Amino acid sequence: MTGLTLRLVRSVSSSPLFARVGPHVVPAVDRWVHRLTRGRVLPSARALPGAVITSRGARSGLPRTNPLACMPERDGSWILIGSNFGRPQHPAWTANLLAHPEAGMSWRGREFRVRARLLEGAERDEVWARALAFWPPFAVYQARVERRIRIFRLVRLPDGPEDGTGAPSGSGPGGTGGTG
Repeated sequence: MTGLTLRLVRSVSSSPLFARVGPHVVPAVDRWVHRLTRGRVLPSARALPGAVITSRGARSGLPRTNPLACMPERDGSWILIGSNFGRPQHPAWTANLLAHPEAGMSWRGREFRVRARLLEGAERDEVWARALAFWPPFAVYQARVERRIRIFRLVRLPDGPEDGTGAPSGSGPGGTGGTG
């Protein structure tokens, strides 16, 4: 993406209109295209690196699939920012990961299991500073809300047995969709 295009995308994604429309349009298009291309294409990943996370619903226990922007780390882990496009409530996927930290992840066409951990304290502060440099609209999202945006680190788990749904244990990619 060129510098001009990136600045335009950042500006649009910081707008109040996008905060109202984006959460309904972006994930739906991402899920549809990701499914259609068998995990090879994630449209929103043209602006930010993206992954598809399938976790168990915090209350229902059912698989919930969410395309999410992520920040790959040098150590092979990934950072997820629960900004919810600057909307007042935490996104449902964050409650799912708090209740059931083991999940499935589709990253660049590969599927595997991960474990999520909520970042707190100095570690969270350090990652938040890097996240703002990575995607400045996160600062706009935080300024819009009173809640503290949740940040998770995802670490790949060793390959293991499946959970009976055809996905890696922990409800891997390919679940039923939804957010909570």
